[in-house]
Amino acid sequence: MPRDPNDKPDVDVIVIGGGVNGTGVARDAALRGLEVALFERNDLAFGASGNSSGMIHGGPRYLTYDPSVTESSCLDSGYIQAIAPHLLFRIPFLFPVATGPAARVMLALMDGFFEAYDQYQPLKRGKPHARLSADDLRALEPGLRGDVVGGVTFDEWGIDGARLVAANAVDARRCGARVSNHTAVQRVLRREDSGAAYGVEVRDRLTGKLDVVTARVVVSATGAWSQITTGLARLPDRSAPVRGGKGIHIVYDRRLTNYAIVARTIDGRQIFLEPWQNMSILGTTDDDYYGDLDDVCATEDEVRYLEQAIAKVFPAIKGARAMGTYAGVRPSLFAWGKIEDKLSREHEVIDHAAHGAPGMLSMVGGKLASYRLFAEEATDVVARLVGRGDACSTHTRPLPGGDGVVEPFALAERIGCDAVAARRLVYRHGGDAERVCERVLRRPAERAVVCPCEPVLEAEVRHVVRHEFARTVADVSRRTRLGLGACGGYRCALRCGQIVADEQGLPPRVGRLHALQFLEAQAARRAPALGAVQARQEAIGLASLRAEVGLGRREEDEDA
Repeated sequence: MPRDPNDKPDVDVIVIGGGVNGTGVARDAALRGLEVALFERNDLAFGASGNSSGMIHGGPRYLTYDPSVTESSCLDSGYIQAIAPHLLFRIPFLFPVATGPAARVMLALMDGFFEAYDQYQPLKRGKPHARLSADDLRALEPGLRGDVVGGVTFDEWGIDGARLVAANAVDARRCGARVSNHTAVQRVLRREDSGAAYGVEVRDRLTGKLDVVTARVVVSATGAWSQITTGLARLPDRSAPVRGGKGIHIVYDRRLTNYAIVARTIDGRQIFLEPWQNMSILGTTDDDYYGDLDDVCATEDEVRYLEQAIAKVFPAIKGARAMGTYAGVRPSLFAWGKIEDKLSREHEVIDHAAHGAPGMLSMVGGKLASYRLFAEEATDVVARLVGRGDACSTHTRPLPGGDGVVEPFALAERIGCDAVAARRLVYRHGGDAERVCERVLRRPAERAVVCPCEPVLEAEVRHVVRHEFARTVADVSRRTRLGLGACGGYRCALRCGQIVADEQGLPPRVGRLHALQFLEAQAARRAPALGAVQARQEAIGLASLRAEVGLGRREEDEDA
């Protein structure tokens, strides 16, 4: 379906990639009055944005080799808190210092180091650090090992990265942007005479539909996939160089502590166990990754590596119940010879005019904590190339849900649902929880709980399908955390599949297929943390479920 490159473009800018940087640019450009189309090959927040440690943090360790990253992260953290207050929650940290020959000197050095970090705390509304004695540490967290001389406490901010991405995408659409997930860019179109990028050829991976969309500027915001994307534009190798670093996390079924605890691994790296929403997360690794970016999974040795380290300071981890793992690949700026931990977390906008493709940009590097600033810088370049665009307003305009306060207990009483369900709904949607509430008032049956672990109401499932681009059970899970609790989705995935299919007018068998695909993916993520016995039980459970719903491999292949 060739298009004449001389025709009037369909939009001003095409954004490739539905992570936090891509949706951030789409929102910023749309707010400036530009016409925008965004395409994501998988789902929103499928990559690093939805598989991070779940913090908007300044990164105190970057002070030693990349202080500008600490400053920009703290600055943008303050803006993100202002535009999405409902998504933020404070995470206090404990950094214990074990007894040893130089322990008291180390404690004094840490105290001085965090005094320097305190200079950035006002930017992100953080609290100054405090030096703690051994007795202070034991009083705050009795589960810590006793052989410590003291420690330091400081604080950071937690956030649900997938919800942040969804909010940016929703606001972009409200401002007129076209947002398409599960839509793969197969080719970046370039003019034969000048080499300029002028559009993309895309395919909907769920329906097979092909389309061509043209634009004045094409922005690649594909993170670890950046070099694959530039290949689609026939650009030279390493024209958008990133060095992918795999990070895995282990998820536990409850809050094991009220503080994030910092520990060191056998090779000296820092890791942490953090209370996060209604569970605990242990992370993270940082290893060069060369595998399939669409199938990044934790391994058993990576799980043991993290558990060994945290057990040195928090022995209770050995008796905790791990529910599973998740993994992502950081798109760090490329550097040869540095160890992964020392790679810069800076970001860069690359103009491919230097590679013979004017009109195409790549966003490489960056952090979740400074995504808005990165998006602003990229959109500034887009506006200059397009020749128009208003001033940036993403630091003052609230994200959807960030402009209103909903009292969860009053909401629970209004719609007759459980107070915990209402509280979780308000956390995820902020002021937009009223939209879900209105659904229940019109259709009282939708107050039914689909996922008891989180919990998630039927009305919320239908809401994210209609208004937040969810097209599969896995998509709903990213928006709501459905199926990520203790039962692993066995109690809710099939019902969710029915609702997703119904909302999209699809046959029920498609919903069952999406549910089983989700359950199999979840089982694969749990296996490294559960061991061989539980893995066999998972396999039996999946086989029983297949038999129960009458869906076999042949039918899956036909529907895929």
